[in-house]
Amino acid sequence: MREGGGGGEGGRRRRRREGGWMVAPRGTGEGGEEEDGDPAAGPGLRFFTWEEIGQRNGGGPPPQERWLVIERKVYDISHFYRRHPGGARLLESHAGQDATDAFVAFHVDKVLVSKYLKSLQIGELAPDQPSIEPTKNKMLVKDFRELRATVEKMGLLKPNQLFFFLHLAHILLLDTAAWLILFYFGTSLVPFIVSLVVLTISQVQASWLQHDLGHLSVFRKTKWNHLLHKFVMCHLLGASAKWWTLLHSQHHAKPNCFQKDPDIDMHPFLFTLGKKLSVELGIKKKKYMPYNHQHKYFFITLPPLLIPTYFQCHTFYIAYTKRYWVDLAWMLTFYIRFFFTYGALLEIKSLLAYFFIFRMLESSWFVWVSQMNHIPMDIYYDKNLDWASTQLQATCNVEQSLFNDWFTGHLNFQIEHHLFPTMPRHNYWKVAPLVKSLCAKHGIEYQSL
Repeated sequence: MREGGGGGEGGRRRRRREGGWMVAPRGTGEGGEEEDGDPAAGPGLRFFTWEEIGQRNGGGPPPQERWLVIERKVYDISHFYRRHPGGARLLESHAGQDATDAFVAFHVDKVLVSKYLKSLQIGELAPDQPSIEPTKNKMLVKDFRELRATVEKMGLLKPNQLFFFLHLAHILLLDTAAWLILFYFGTSLVPFIVSLVVLTISQVQASWLQHDLGHLSVFRKTKWNHLLHKFVMCHLLGASAKWWTLLHSQHHAKPNCFQKDPDIDMHPFLFTLGKKLSVELGIKKKKYMPYNHQHKYFFITLPPLLIPTYFQCHTFYIAYTKRYWVDLAWMLTFYIRFFFTYGALLEIKSLLAYFFIFRMLESSWFVWVSQMNHIPMDIYYDKNLDWASTQLQATCNVEQSLFNDWFTGHLNFQIEHHLFPTMPRHNYWKVAPLVKSLCAKHGIEYQSL
């Protein structure tokens, strides 16, 4: 660790603050004499090496400090990470690392967020330290940041609100049509099935829209994204918006990184994922399930049961334990609306069957779309790669077509979505050629099914 601001070690007073070392606000005059520092200038700067920062990753014995770097500035998040709006695990996953590109990717209003960072800053990288971590591809980082600047200049991060309005309109029409089918044509088998299919389509399309809102890509102002997110996620789908943000942000930060991406928490207790992790289990001689048959029991477990069992319980559990009372109130309006409107048309057994079947259909659709872009890719521990490499090795695309775009909510452009998580989905196809060029330049395979 090195200190800045002039004089030697003897002319400094240090004090312990928030889990990291801070230099007291004193400076050194031109003649070498100590003088009081300007209070407005804040504490004297401390300089750090990447090695020192890497050691503050939350591991080891107490106090288990957690530091990270954003644009060469070093921040102590040891106490703040639990209060982070995006969840503790999201910040924790970058402890001891450079989080510059992740910070830029996730935050729409960077000026506002930067104000809150000031109180966490404890220093900067030493002048002789490279701006890019040694574990990261320097040229790829540089080219990706240039691509990001090009994307912003092209206006590809600006939403077309007519697109999203029409999308919401077709969701509400389908939602209404599902009930009207039973109301006008009765509850016999054919209307029952048709209504189920229509409601399933409405629910899945609503889940794609809430995904857009959760990524702050529908409105330019964050508060409007949050407000409509609660309406769509909580009222139309019956799940917690904050619960989704908590888990999904972790997934985007470190996709397919074991113990950091909650989307692969099914390993090893239900399935074994990734060649390297599977070999590791074999060496340890651990076996929780008959993995040699997992390709068979996958079809009757994860796709149909993820939403009606695990998600259904987990969203309420998180919302209650974390006291998301507003989300819980919104969620209750979904169940009141559903059981009141459909309960007037269906008997209790038919009503429960209707609810569970459409949840199973919705779950199957969701799982196949969300998992086909990640499960075939590399799954292992976090290797602290640069942002672009981390996303590219964990994602693949699916062929573009109007149907595929609609069916997947444009998540057939998973690569572009992960590189630019706040980009409105209707612009993915525009940035795809630029991403392909970046991959070709650096010899990275642009995976597409």
